[in-house]
Amino acid sequence: QVQLVESGGGLVQAGGSLRLSCAASGRTFSLYAMGWFRQAPGKEREFVAAISWNSDYTNFSDSAKGRFTISRDNAKNTVYLQINSLKPEDTAIYYCATAFGRPTSWRTAAEYDVWGQGTQVTVSS
Repeated sequence: QVQLVESGGGLVQAGGSLRLSCAASGRTFSLYAMGWFRQAPGKEREFVAAISWNSDYTNFSDSAKGRFTISRDNAKNTVYLQINSLKPEDTAIYYCATAFGRPTSWRTAAEYDVWGQGTQVTVSS
């Protein structure tokens, strides 16, 4: 049974930073691409960032470029999302997800087959 567990969310002031973690179990983590998505209240889930199995490729949404960093540690079966200069519009539930191999479309949620439960990030102004 594959399981993804996110952590690291919380309440922070605008301008602050957070590092989200996603721990995977139940499959060979190093074979899978990993992605981060987020869903704000009243909005659809949107792509944030993704990373290939060996970290040779990353992809970011336009809103994430420059402030977000994605990384992974295959030895720890964990993917990270570092968020700097947080803005109130970053407030959302952040989800990690996994896709086998290299997705055809890194930004498409349907390419990812297993999802975590999410971690809440709230940014106060």
